[in-house]
Amino acid sequence: MFPDQVTLVDVGPRDGLQNEKQPVSAAHKIELVHRLQAAGLREIEVTSFVSPKWVPQMADNAEVMVGLKRKPGVRYSVLVPNMKGLEAALPTRPDEIVVFGAASEAFSQRNINCSIEESIERFRPVAAAAREQGLKVRGAISCAVGCPYQGEVSADEVERVVRLMKDIGVQHVGVADTIGVGTPLKVRAAMERALRHYPLHEVSGHFHDTYGQAVGNIYACLEMGIHHFDTSVAGLGGCPYAKGATGNVATEDVVFLLQGLGIDCGVDLDALVDAGDFISRVLGRKPVSRAANALLAKRVREEAPA
Repeated sequence: MFPDQVTLVDVGPRDGLQNEKQPVSAAHKIELVHRLQAAGLREIEVTSFVSPKWVPQMADNAEVMVGLKRKPGVRYSVLVPNMKGLEAALPTRPDEIVVFGAASEAFSQRNINCSIEESIERFRPVAAAAREQGLKVRGAISCAVGCPYQGEVSADEVERVVRLMKDIGVQHVGVADTIGVGTPLKVRAAMERALRHYPLHEVSGHFHDTYGQAVGNIYACLEMGIHHFDTSVAGLGGCPYAKGATGNVATEDVVFLLQGLGIDCGVDLDALVDAGDFISRVLGRKPVSRAANALLAKRVREEAPA
């Protein structure tokens, strides 16, 4: 039942770095994207066009996008929160934009002071304008299996947001476990609701590893035939608006899983480990990825004199 091939969207440069308190230079962000594409990643979420007042780390968004040496066959996406963000992004030539909404009414009210329906309706002109420009529109549904404010989030609540996303012209929907509380049964229930409205190739999973469940949740999705996942090199990331959320599932860990299952994802694991090691050194810490740390330790053992 497993898919033959899986597509990974590395969100490390955007979702991974956005919450870092220490500034990361545009040059280092560009280098990270170059290393990811050299490792075989074909979809990379590069930056977000949000107000630097709210996310200072993304203030260099245009500089990063313009500085990329683009590789044929790679899709470069950016997150935009509104029309102003889209207008700023368009001159930098993204291939795809990402819009977002929460499955939790409490999360939506607490963070942007409006209802879920109001928040997604704001994206209607954004999605229309992006599609007119030939850009793909991807939607992310945060807090799809749990919320830091309301707790449990039902599959019915997820399906409601999926319907709203489809209604405004979103072409691909990602179901996100923003605080990492999901387990396989809950994740399957949420994914089943998304699949009622979108084809298999236009549904993806985005899992945080707060409780160590992300790889298990991806395995459960693979059993459903889902073959599109967001991951973050070195396990970077955490939602700045979701208290207690730790990093996204590490790209290295997912690639290791896929290789063990004989599923092709087109990624060179050694080159990916190098990319994660690079950005981790920039940040002054070890990668969060267990696979990366194991492989880096193995290299040290093999290179040590007998």
